[in-house]
Amino acid sequence: MTAASASFAPSAAPASSTASTGSNASSTHSVELRLAAHGRTGDKGDRSNISVIAWHPALYPLLVEQLTEEAVARQFSSRRPTHVTRHLLPQLHAMNFVLDSVLDGGVNDALNLDSHGKALSFVVLAMPLEVPEPLLPLLRRPIPNHNDTMETTR
Repeated sequence: MTAASASFAPSAAPASSTASTGSNASSTHSVELRLAAHGRTGDKGDRSNISVIAWHPALYPLLVEQLTEEAVARQFSSRRPTHVTRHLLPQLHAMNFVLDSVLDGGVNDALNLDSHGKALSFVVLAMPLEVPEPLLPLLRRPIPNHNDTMETTR
């Protein structure tokens, strides 16, 4: 397991819509992370731990490059994490983030509706991810609204 940690003051970083890598310049598309990965959240006291798992192994390097501790700290700036640590799990094509002081004191102290922080993985999965055009077929497609696709009979 590889771990890196840092404490930060969140800052904004612009996302580009095109990227070039040497002579193999290809356009990129900004998508929500949920199309490239799924997540799961746990808690212990005032600490949340959020796992992000790539839907396809070829997408994992994008996650490693773009889902940095700084990027996750910016995404959670309204919750003011005091420390963010990222643990890489390359054989699982996954990573785990540990965010300190984001649960308003933890289950016994928090007055919010999600004192366990179970919904926090959705905050991460809403982050933008720049995906090169050749990798677009590996993304999950949004699930259609069942009301739009359901056949009804009278």
